[in-house]
Amino acid sequence: MKKTFLMAIMAVLFGLSSCNTHDQLITFAQLPEAGQQLVQANFDVANIAYVKKDREWFDKEYEVRFNDGTDLDLEGDGSLKHVDCKYQAVPEALVPEFVRQQVAAQFPQAFIVEWGKDDRGWKAELNNKLELKFNRSFELTGLDD
Repeated sequence: MKKTFLMAIMAVLFGLSSCNTHDQLITFAQLPEAGQQLVQANFDVANIAYVKKDREWFDKEYEVRFNDGTDLDLEGDGSLKHVDCKYQAVPEALVPEFVRQQVAAQFPQAFIVEWGKDDRGWKAELNNKLELKFNRSFELTGLDD
């Protein structure tokens, strides 16, 4: 009897945990307006492979994947969360001017291939695999290779 009861509780908990996330393919037009503008200003819309809406409990995020492998993650309001351009430079408009200047001054042969929010601020990965960490004010706080 205890085993049956325990199994029933585990089944209910598993069912509830699987309901908390929901990924759904959507069209570009279903992105929030801010996200559409960000994509149109910085990328080739014709190069989009798919757009996905990720829902976890009460949060919403969007993922835009391009045919060249570029991966763009957007917050629920359409603002930038993370962009990974693999081996190409992240579009300049997506990285704050101050950060671009720091990278150009300290690493003149490198460029940013990945940019996004981190737990404590922002993170940039350069094409030479060096990872730069910035606080919320975009001041360089650490390096990692």
